[in-house]
Amino acid sequence: MLRKKKYIIILIVLIASILFFYIQNNSIETTEITIRSEKIPVGFDNYRIVHLTDLHGKNFGNNQQTLVKKINNAKPDLIVFTGDLIDSRRYNEKHSLTLMEELVQIAPTFFVTGNHEGRSRKFQSLESELNLLGVEVMRNSTEIVESGNDIIYLIGIDDPTLIRSSSSEQDKTIEAIERSIVEMEDGYFNILLSHRPEMLPLYSEYGFDVVFSGHAHGGQIRLPVVGGLIAPNQGLFPKYTSGKYKNKKTTMIVNRGLGNSLFPLRVFNRPEIIVVTLYSE
Repeated sequence: MLRKKKYIIILIVLIASILFFYIQNNSIETTEITIRSEKIPVGFDNYRIVHLTDLHGKNFGNNQQTLVKKINNAKPDLIVFTGDLIDSRRYNEKHSLTLMEELVQIAPTFFVTGNHEGRSRKFQSLESELNLLGVEVMRNSTEIVESGNDIIYLIGIDDPTLIRSSSSEQDKTIEAIERSIVEMEDGYFNILLSHRPEMLPLYSEYGFDVVFSGHAHGGQIRLPVVGGLIAPNQGLFPKYTSGKYKNKKTTMIVNRGLGNSLFPLRVFNRPEIIVVTLYSE
């Protein structure tokens, strides 16, 4: 009888654990963030931007419909994706391209590369596919975004892994930013798309108003008070893993991402969609 009870308890714990990890890795959370600034023009008041990142080829429902429905419900004016659409360790474009095909039908969609695009050595073909779908692939470039009679600037830079040189990642990022902002006029509200959050001090030196970033996967395992435990390029107890950060006049928003890569599980760190609403002051 005692042995039977023991087996029942083990079975309950096992089922509960499977259910817990399934929810942690598949139940998408929507996070609402507001940005208020005197630089935001009236035409962009209540302008909504959906920020996605780090899909790593993961699938959410048939043809990504679970994910797409949540994005559609957010009613975005613009969608930005900050890298690692695919995973270089198990390269498969299918689910990634399916998502992007759906996104461009919801709102204008802009994409910048992550380290997995760089490491895959297959980005040239992926970029061609994205362009055919109507995705705006930003390669160290600036775009003017219009709303009503007003404009803001959107800047997108390559992940340093795409640049084949012996320079440091910091120097490669500086070069990418310098190339991107040549045609950007001063005084306008601007948004930088960059995969790497650990470079916030560098971004702030250029005075970007807002930075969208990913890469950290929320620290993979998140604990109360402590936050994320580990992140690429930041190591243990990383500083930038989730939410809003401020450095000088720059606000950075870090998305916890949607998929996993080397470490297959998330703990207290569900996949995330961020919806940023701009308000003019």
